Amino acid sequence: MKSLIFCLFASHGLAQTSFSTSNWQGLFAAGSGVLQSLKPTSDTSFDFSPSDVFNTRNGTGNSHTGDVSFRYRVQGTSAWKQADSTTKRINLSSTKPTDSSGLLLSNLDPLWPDVSSQLHVTRLWTQTGGDLVLNVTLKNVASSTIELGSLGLAIEMNNIFINRTADQVTQKCVLLDPYIGLGAGYVQATRLTGTGPDLVITPLGKSTKFEAWRFLPESGNRYYQQQTYEGNYAFEVFTKAYAEQEWNKTTPWNPPTSATLAPQDSISVALRFSAAGSVDQIEDTVRSNNVPVAVGIPGYVHPRDIVGNLYIDSSEAISSITVSPTNALTFTAQGTVNGTWKAYRVSPSQSAFGRTRVDVAYASGRTQSIHYYITDTGPNTLSKLGQFLTTNQWYTNTSDPFHRAPSVISYDSSTNNYVLQDNRAWIAGISDEGGAGSFLAAGMKQFIYPSSAEVAKLEQMVNKTVWGYLQVSSGTQKYAVRKSLFYYQPSAVPGYQYSPSINWGGAWNQAAAYAIDRAYDYVHVSALYWSLYRAGRAVPRILTVQTPTWYLTQAYQTVVYCFSKTSGRANVGYANDGLMGETVWSLLLSDLRAENLTAEATNMESLMRARQKVWAGEAEPFGSEMAWDSTGQEGVYLWSTYFNDTATADKTVNSIRGYMPTVPHWGWNGNARRYWDFLYGGKITQIERQIHHYGSGLNSLPLLANYRRNASPSSLASIYDLRVAFGGNMGPLSNIQQNGFASMSMHSYPQLLQWDPYSGDYGPNFSGMVMGAGTYLLKHPAFGWISMGGNVVSSGTDTVVVQPRDAVRKRIFVAPMGLYITFTSGVVTQFSYTPATNALEVSVGRDTVDDSGKAPSAIMVFEQSSKVLGSTKVVLQTTGLQAASGGYVVPLPASGTTTIRFGTG
Repeated sequence: MKSLIFCLFASHGLAQTSFSTSNWQGLFAAGSGVLQSLKPTSDTSFDFSPSDVFNTRNGTGNSHTGDVSFRYRVQGTSAWKQADSTTKRINLSSTKPTDSSGLLLSNLDPLWPDVSSQLHVTRLWTQTGGDLVLNVTLKNVASSTIELGSLGLAIEMNNIFINRTADQVTQKCVLLDPYIGLGAGYVQATRLTGTGPDLVITPLGKSTKFEAWRFLPESGNRYYQQQTYEGNYAFEVFTKAYAEQEWNKTTPWNPPTSATLAPQDSISVALRFSAAGSVDQIEDTVRSNNVPVAVGIPGYVHPRDIVGNLYIDSSEAISSITVSPTNALTFTAQGTVNGTWKAYRVSPSQSAFGRTRVDVAYASGRTQSIHYYITDTGPNTLSKLGQFLTTNQWYTNTSDPFHRAPSVISYDSSTNNYVLQDNRAWIAGISDEGGAGSFLAAGMKQFIYPSSAEVAKLEQMVNKTVWGYLQVSSGTQKYAVRKSLFYYQPSAVPGYQYSPSINWGGAWNQAAAYAIDRAYDYVHVSALYWSLYRAGRAVPRILTVQTPTWYLTQAYQTVVYCFSKTSGRANVGYANDGLMGETVWSLLLSDLRAENLTAEATNMESLMRARQKVWAGEAEPFGSEMAWDSTGQEGVYLWSTYFNDTATADKTVNSIRGYMPTVPHWGWNGNARRYWDFLYGGKITQIERQIHHYGSGLNSLPLLANYRRNASPSSLASIYDLRVAFGGNMGPLSNIQQNGFASMSMHSYPQLLQWDPYSGDYGPNFSGMVMGAGTYLLKHPAFGWISMGGNVVSSGTDTVVVQPRDAVRKRIFVAPMGLYITFTSGVVTQFSYTPATNALEVSVGRDTVDDSGKAPSAIMVFEQSSKVLGSTKVVLQTTGLQAASGGYVVPLPASGTTTIRFGTG
């Protein structure tokens, strides 16, 4: 491939070096030779590197692509020596290689004179196939053997949001996601537009493997080191030195390794920088670089009762598959499909739980790691959660001066106790996401699996703690929701012992805690009311304090206050932002209509319409209380589709594609971008990429809904979105531990790799999961009939039979018919689809989880949500069902099932 390079010189010294290949245009920085600019030739107006701020962050301690760090020790010594090219910025000796593909060769020895007598280090920028290549070579020039204990290649891309408008951030910035998969691992940098082109960084050569993803700290108070800055990372090839030091208290994603260099031996590692046209073409780009691609169905969070599938596309023969812990998963070869994909059935052990690594060894010597997380079955997991929330987290001290009892309160799993005091008052004050998360999850669990004991406690909480304390029950502020019941003001609670070990600086006093101006808090309270309404409608006599209608009305009035004005001024702030979990409001709106509360439904619809009109007029309608966020998209998509604003809905889906990936790693698959909420809801407080924070569950909802609207559900582009959606929707199962405790999210830094001890703001994540979970049937163009969320138990030429295994088992989507069916109660035990006639049979029976089996009937609602059949209509063929509540009443027999039939007509 032809390349062009030319050097610019100035009177004061070496200047930038520009380069051009068929795929890239860019700059290497003066003196250091690191990457300063990288523009795809398909769109040279865009730069993956933050070249526009390069001069402000080109000093000592700043990391750039091309920087190298490593640790080593000479044979016979135990201490690791460290070298890092960011610790010194000097003019390096760089030359144009004689090789026609070479771009810039730099001798890095002057950066570390004390190292150069033992290791000679060079960096070569070159190109292959039009792609940029970074090659680093270390040669042992000592007389003794050297062990290389770490080797990291810095990756810097333009994720600096500071001093940019929202539109500039979207147009100029990218976010990085790693697949820490050893010899098949890669890094993807996706544009926030969600429309590409995107960047893929793959290993080149057998020596390069992606062992860890290490955060690169920068010293000093850099102007961009604020809430929106995730930072730079290193692609770590070897990590033994870190595992023996900073990471020695955790289990890394991959076994730590090192390299041994005899005198005069050398090792070269290389990364290839390739452009992908769009996010759904990233895997194709990886494959074109001769790197194996793995696709897990339904994903990598794997409940014990799901029989999954793994497909691997590789030109290299697979020699073995090993699992750690041993036997946690069983892989059964199913042959080759579509010519190149090697298929495996994936069966979890019934005793396995938690992180599971799968190592795929290839005949070439390459090893690929695929990372799963095994959970209990979805229903069992939800049942354990409900029990834990209403027992371990049930707070009953009615002498509490803050009026927090009785309630489901925040919990610290490291102390096995309530969180009753925290500088962040809301965590201890059962409000905001960090404090309301636990009662929100407890409530939404009743929406799916009602429990008489749990409902009884939640009714106590609502009628004794929420109504009258957390929520104002009289006066001009009736239905207002306070930001916290807990506060720091010793004079207001004489005799109360605040912990002296807590720094109370900046903590809310009573006035700040009792403020009612945060719209997000209204979602939690309204969802709690609504979930009790749904439980009451599903199970007769399960409510003992109030009627279902009372709870429904309370939910409605809470929403109304949030969007109303007093004396011409809005009651709350952020009301025109998309709010976490507000999908529950669309369900509330449907229930208002089902209960013939027409005036209330009309009013609520008008309130939502007014917000959507605001979003329709904004270039970036995803505002938040944060400078940038991934929380507004759920609500923006919901109401934009409701009011038929396709343009805004499409913009929203593109936005989500920019920050929510699919990779063969349970922690990043479907993990929507979240990296600062440990500061607001966690016990370990730091800015750090969060694994399955509430962005996962909530952002799955627009992607699932968008897939159901897609007229081409079997296209690879639409299936890509579905895979991302299921990764996000199943992610919240991993937060729930074996005893039922749910963590707000997991820490991804390699020195931690642990679930945060605080329950924090897990509730919205759980809400997204239970509002979106379902079983989907579709025909993949390469893999054939697959189910996301269920097991395909038969896929003969005539009929495809699926058994739902998702967390709720009350929703199915049959993609070839564009048919979405939901049940308010019961469980779909099986459904059968006949492609030739578009005939569908659905078997539904009573549930067995907690008291949900006491529901005598269910309301079934079905919707033909896409035009996959063109003008052909799907019709309900079963006769005799009574119309009610916008659907049909389906009896749930005490034993056996009821069969519902659909067809076309």
